[in-house]
Amino acid sequence: MKLAAIFAAAALAAGCQSTPEHKPAAAPQEKQVAKLDSDGVQRVQVVAGSYFFKPNHIVVKANAPVEITARKEPGMAPHNLVIKAPEAGLSVEEEIVTEAKKFSFTATRPGKYEIYCAKKPPIGQSHRERGMVGTLEVVP
Repeated sequence: MKLAAIFAAAALAAGCQSTPEHKPAAAPQEKQVAKLDSDGVQRVQVVAGSYFFKPNHIVVKANAPVEITARKEPGMAPHNLVIKAPEAGLSVEEEIVTEAKKFSFTATRPGKYEIYCAKKPPIGQSHRERGMVGTLEVVP
């Protein structure tokens, strides 16, 4: 009986895994322009969930501070928000928890830069591979 339960669990886990060739459908782009407050800081709120960021397309102005307030939906899966673009002065890697967390950066060069979650379970695809990506668009 115990052996049957182990085989059933293994079969279930195998059935839940994506094949390496499988690419998730791209999430629809939800574009949000960061609000420029009277203090000169651009602010935007981001929610992370089951392999998504909402919004997943953020537009900010170059050379003006950006403050992101991020939180994740309740659940066991850990998430983070990563933007690596040294050519634009961007080196962001922040853990996201269920309580809102603020972090700041200033993008120095216009362009489009990938936002992604770098988390990866011991077995299976990373959150990035499963479609937890977005775009930071920096405009002049």
